[in-house]
Amino acid sequence: MSDTVSNNSEGKLSGKKAIVTGASSGIGKEVALMLLQAGAQVSLVSRNPDHILSELPAGSHAKGYAIDLGEISQVSTQIQNIIADMNGVDILINNAGMAYIGELIDMPLVKWQKLFDLNLTSVFQCLQATLPTMRSQKSGTIINVASIAGKQGFPNWAAYSASKFALLGLTQAIAAEEQPHGIKIMSICPGSVDTPLWDTLGDKVPPSFDRAAMLRSATVAASIMTLVNLPPDAIINELVLMPDVEAF
Repeated sequence: MSDTVSNNSEGKLSGKKAIVTGASSGIGKEVALMLLQAGAQVSLVSRNPDHILSELPAGSHAKGYAIDLGEISQVSTQIQNIIADMNGVDILINNAGMAYIGELIDMPLVKWQKLFDLNLTSVFQCLQATLPTMRSQKSGTIINVASIAGKQGFPNWAAYSASKFALLGLTQAIAAEEQPHGIKIMSICPGSVDTPLWDTLGDKVPPSFDRAAMLRSATVAASIMTLVNLPPDAIINELVLMPDVEAF
């Protein structure tokens, strides 16, 4: 199966309906597996959901949806269709994202737009598709996966940092808007995480990046589950999660 962190949430989410974006690998895959373990019905949104579906045992309460969230004109309708298929939604994990390494002076406009489409605008579309249902039931939990790069700018990461700074601003504002409707909207800001994302960046990744010293996807997923399982009267607006350097 996968290298998951043990948690005590098994069965806690029985009957709950969840959507996870970027669910085929990394953080999204791990949090989807934990949601399933906790008893939730999970919709797996990814360009290649078969990557995770092939690892699930028969009878798992999971369904894959092959969606390219970068095609933002279609996202809201596609998410609405998922909600109709599940007959509701209680949890949304906005995890899908991409990175770009390089000096801003050399970045093509089309790559800037593609990054913002996925990292920010697709989240906006997922929110618009999901919030009406959550408002109608006066409950819901949404976790937006940001980054430590949304708290601090790093050289050669300007576009990525800008998208994650914007995501945190969006999260703070929409959380205030939806709190009166019984909806919790929170963000998590992990430090560097060892995910397949790094494999897509090729030789742009600095040699000094020690992937063995990064957070594991399962560790971040377990922290997301902590947010999901908070008592009804509690909220953690923003969780910053960093690797413990003493552990390496």
